[in-house]
Amino acid sequence: MARSNTNGLLGEEFFTPGSSSFLDFLTAHRPELLSTRRLLPEGVQAAPGQFPHGTTVLALTYRDGVMIAGDRRATMGHLIAQRDLEKVQPADDYTAVAFAGTVGLAKDLVKLYQVELTHFEKVEGIPMSLNAKATRLATMVRQNLGQAMQGLAVVPLLAGYDLTAPDGENGRIFAFDVTGGPYEKTDFHAEGSGSPYARSSLKKLFHENMARREAALVALQALYDAADDDSATGGPDTSRRIYPIVSVITEEGFEQLPEQETEQLSREMVQQRLNRPDGPVAASPQ
Repeated sequence: MARSNTNGLLGEEFFTPGSSSFLDFLTAHRPELLSTRRLLPEGVQAAPGQFPHGTTVLALTYRDGVMIAGDRRATMGHLIAQRDLEKVQPADDYTAVAFAGTVGLAKDLVKLYQVELTHFEKVEGIPMSLNAKATRLATMVRQNLGQAMQGLAVVPLLAGYDLTAPDGENGRIFAFDVTGGPYEKTDFHAEGSGSPYARSSLKKLFHENMARREAALVALQALYDAADDDSATGGPDTSRRIYPIVSVITEEGFEQLPEQETEQLSREMVQQRLNRPDGPVAASPQ
C-alpha cells in the first residue's frame, strides 16, 4: 500500500500531520484501495443472486455482557454459495462485528474497521470509546451508500462491552441502516433476511440476567426460527457438523464459544425441537 521514493523511503504523506483515522488517511492518499469507492459502471445494477449474500446475525445482552451470533449460510439467489461462512468477527478486545449483505464488501469493511480501531489506539495511546466506535463504523457504512444504491448493500451489527458503563449496563448493541445511521438497541436485535423471525423469537425468549448457557440457547433458538421461515438462513447442519458462530464480550474481553460447546448446545436444541417443533414458549411471569 505504501508509496515510497526511488530510495525506498516512505513518501511524504506518512510524515504529514493528520487525524488518527486510518480511513481518513486512505481517503486522502490512496482512495483507490477503498472497496467502498468502486462503483459499478453507470446504469448497471447488481442483479439479485449475482453475488454471495449473507444472513442472519443477532445480538443480545446477558448477565455478564453481550452475546453476538450468526448463521453460516451465504446464498446467490436460490443457490447456496457457502455453508460455513463466519459472519461474526472481533473488531478489538471488547467489540465484535457481525454482518449481513454482500459478502465480499462486508469482509473488506470488517478488515478495514479492525485496522481503524488498532490504528487509533496506536496513535492516540488509548482505546476508542464504544460510542466513537459506533460512529466510525457508521461513517464507513455511509461511504458504501453508492454501492448500496446499486444493490450491493452491507448492514453490520456492532456489539461491545462498555468498561465505563454502570454495572449491568456494560453490554451494548448498535444497528445501522445503509445510509450509515447508527441506532443503539436495547436488550437484543437482529439483521438480515431472517431477522424478522429471529427478532420475534428473541422477543419471546429474552429476559434479563440470563446466564451464558441460557443466552446461547436463546440465540440458537432464534437462528433456528429464522432458518425455519427464511431459505437464505442456514440452520445447524449436524451431518456436516456446521453450527452457528456464537461469541461473547465480557469484562474479560472477546471470546468465541468453542465449537464443541456450540455443537453440544445445538444438538440439545434440535432434540428439544423433536418434541416441540415450533420451539419453546415464553416463560410465565413470576
